[in-house]
Amino acid sequence: MSIVSHAHGVQIQALLVALARLNSPVVSRVVLTLNLPEAEPQRPAGGFPFALDIVRNAVPIGFGANHNQALASAQEAFVCVLNPDVVLGDDPFVPLVNALAGHAAGCAYPIQVNESGRVQDSERELPSPWALLRRRLLGRTEQRVDWVNAACLLLPTSVWRELAGFDERYFMYCEDVDFCLRLRLAGGALIKAPVEIVHAGQRASGRRLDHLAWHVRSLFRLWMSPVYRQAQQLLTGAPGIKGTIGTP
Repeated sequence: MSIVSHAHGVQIQALLVALARLNSPVVSRVVLTLNLPEAEPQRPAGGFPFALDIVRNAVPIGFGANHNQALASAQEAFVCVLNPDVVLGDDPFVPLVNALAGHAAGCAYPIQVNESGRVQDSERELPSPWALLRRRLLGRTEQRVDWVNAACLLLPTSVWRELAGFDERYFMYCEDVDFCLRLRLAGGALIKAPVEIVHAGQRASGRRLDHLAWHVRSLFRLWMSPVYRQAQQLLTGAPGIKGTIGTP
């Protein structure tokens, strides 16, 4: 499991305590990357029921690079990318693994809700310029699930390696879009598990100019990429082909 902290100290401590409480058989090792200078989390007297590896970056690096670095030496059967602002109730990891049964090349994700229990819009269509305008200006709801955000993704380590993890050319934003598209184009599936997590995150691109600039740059990189063009062709040309991005 990989978790990246950007000075999320309090949330990281709460998340690690929750992971210890769950003591999930799926979670045997957690790699915590401190992307900014901060104190290490406090370990309980008896230690955590999983190995906790802490990585300190000399300089901050991007979302994808952090997770790729953390999971490069993974020997476990499954890898999991988990946001620091996730709140855990019941164990979501066993249901996520179970959801992958029969989907050797799949990636499982949970239902995301906010603190009030309202389902979040973590499942999205291919983000074309027109789709984004319809969504922002007209409040149009998503009609397909072409990608999901990376607040919590679990997949076989073999699949992670075949896809070479996240594309590190995306410093922040759209790396999850690209990853899901590459997974689907390779014949994999996105599988929603019948389990909920609370995701308390807010999009910083709506509040900070530097994040907005990263978001815009990432969108243009995505739109110019071969991955995006291939996904568009499948959606417009043959959306019903089994195992492709066009599969509902």
